[in-house]
Amino acid sequence: MMHATSESDMTSVRPSSASPRGYYVQSPSRDSHDDIDKCSSSNDRSTLDSPTAPRHSLTSSSSTTAASRRRWNKHYCNVVSEEGAFHDDYYGEKAYARQCNCLILGFSFLLFFSVIWLSFFGVTRNYKSQVTIKSLKITKFYFGEGSDHTGVPTTLITINCSANLVIYNPATFFGIDVASSHTARLKFLDVTVATGQLKKYYQPRKSTRMMRVELVGRDVPLYGAGTVLADSNKEAGIRFKLEFSIQSKGRHLGKLVKTLHTTHCSCSPLITSKLLTKQILFSHGACKYL
Repeated sequence: MMHATSESDMTSVRPSSASPRGYYVQSPSRDSHDDIDKCSSSNDRSTLDSPTAPRHSLTSSSSTTAASRRRWNKHYCNVVSEEGAFHDDYYGEKAYARQCNCLILGFSFLLFFSVIWLSFFGVTRNYKSQVTIKSLKITKFYFGEGSDHTGVPTTLITINCSANLVIYNPATFFGIDVASSHTARLKFLDVTVATGQLKKYYQPRKSTRMMRVELVGRDVPLYGAGTVLADSNKEAGIRFKLEFSIQSKGRHLGKLVKTLHTTHCSCSPLITSKLLTKQILFSHGACKYL
């Protein structure tokens, strides 16, 4: 016996004509590289679907639809490829331009700093302080027999004197610090009989200054040179040697540019006991300057 199909059953079996069909649109805003990969695979598939491949179950309508889809995919892939190439070229050129600007800026700064440094070095390196020994004044001078600190008998000498120096700073743009680089010495033969020191001071540019250096020696043992000293005093006088080392230092741009010059001076004064409280003047060329 056949059962009658109810109207409700027919309604449930029949597909609903009111249900909306689903559509979606793929946005082209995805990563261009992924799209290019998809396009490559799509092109491979289109090659397989070319007319040379065998077709058995495709109808004319499906062939038309597939051909239309392939044309659209080819056009879309071309657009994506062009967009990806433009994106890479644009950001590649921008990064290259940024690197070039950084290199040009660094090179310009280095060139500017080098020019400034070389200019100051060229200006300052040729200026050297000029030192001249003008005179030597003896204030105390005597010698005699005695003994050193260990009790050994020998000739002892005591001498006090002062040397006058004229120092000129020829620099146009900077002052200098002047001082003794070594202790000033008054020697008889190879024995130092008196020492002194030039106090450090600052001298402005284009200026001349006279400085006095005190040299003092007290009860200095001469040992074997004592006999030569006594014989020389009986004759024309005792030949001593006066030595100075004057150092001038200039600073420019803080500590970036510095100049340092040292002048070694030496004279050979003739001293006797009759020259006490008198000055020994040195003529031009009587002293050596190195």
